[in-house]
Amino acid sequence: MGEIGIGILGGGYMGKAHAVAMSAVGAVFNTALRPRLEMVCASSDQSAEQYRTAFGFARATSDWRVLVNDPKVDAIVIATPQEMHRDIVEAAMALKKPVLCEKPMGASLDDSRAIADAAARNGTVNMVAFNYIRTPASQYARQLIADGEIGDVTWFRGEHTEDFYADPSAPATWRTTGEANGTMGDLAPHMVNAALALIGPIKSVIAEVETVHTTRPGGDVTNDDQGQLMCRFENGVMGQMFFSRIATGRKMGYAYEVTGTKGAIRFDQEDQNAIWLYRMDGPEAERGFRKILTGPAHPDYLPFCQGPGHGTGYQDQIIIEARDFLHAIHTNTSVWPTFNDGVAANQVIAAAVESSRTKSWQTVQTF
Repeated sequence: MGEIGIGILGGGYMGKAHAVAMSAVGAVFNTALRPRLEMVCASSDQSAEQYRTAFGFARATSDWRVLVNDPKVDAIVIATPQEMHRDIVEAAMALKKPVLCEKPMGASLDDSRAIADAAARNGTVNMVAFNYIRTPASQYARQLIADGEIGDVTWFRGEHTEDFYADPSAPATWRTTGEANGTMGDLAPHMVNAALALIGPIKSVIAEVETVHTTRPGGDVTNDDQGQLMCRFENGVMGQMFFSRIATGRKMGYAYEVTGTKGAIRFDQEDQNAIWLYRMDGPEAERGFRKILTGPAHPDYLPFCQGPGHGTGYQDQIIIEARDFLHAIHTNTSVWPTFNDGVAANQVIAAAVESSRTKSWQTVQTF
């Protein structure tokens, strides 16, 4: 059992989640590598020191270069604004330090491709932080589909809908400027990643993207509020997705439906410890969707709790993510989802944005 020094860039919402995960992952999963919270980086010396004290880091800095180059920092977690991702990753990869990078992976598709290229040049372990697909329920859904339990998949519908900007009087902030901070940059990557994980690569899309509230108190809105797309997967499956930050009443609407020739699956993140499964067998009068509560029989549930139906939460997804990252480092083999998987999601989104601009079907470009 070895110790590994972790440096986390960013101490806010996701920075705290990753710090807590690294503190807990060894106890939850008995990992071969045990994280040591070595250094945290924030935008000022004062905030960095606050995060150091609150989360239990050994040291703090306001300069990301100091953290990346520090010899006691063995692996890096990036939870900074996306416009900083590329420079940080390229510096870390040059030193062959493993990186877990939050999505969206860079401020643009070019950024995300450059990030993946940096990792590919020397084979350094890399991972992009798509956490929602790691719930025991969604892992089980993925397993059911792969095992053919619902037959041949014929249709997919997904959404990532929230209402944090549903109120038109909510003020303009950093979230209302920059394409990467809009709904297509912020929320859409999670559901596109789910679609790729559950069904496979997407071949083509047609989409509409719009800004509903073009001005807010304090300034103009320069990015999108919502978007919808139809798609065709490479395996021929038809699909559709919807993304919104103005979906009144939706708090964590990461939801999907998968229809097959022998059954169907439904999932909604607002009820993340349950999956609805339909099997086309038995008497017609007894058929219907069954609600299955997750428990020790489902992937990655037992390390958290021995009781079926007791449930896991958001933080537990990040702990599972930390386990996967540490395993990748220990085996020196990147695990899904890698930076290439991050690029795959961003390529679908880029095609959707271009489709909305040209009002035409777009082929998803690969790199």
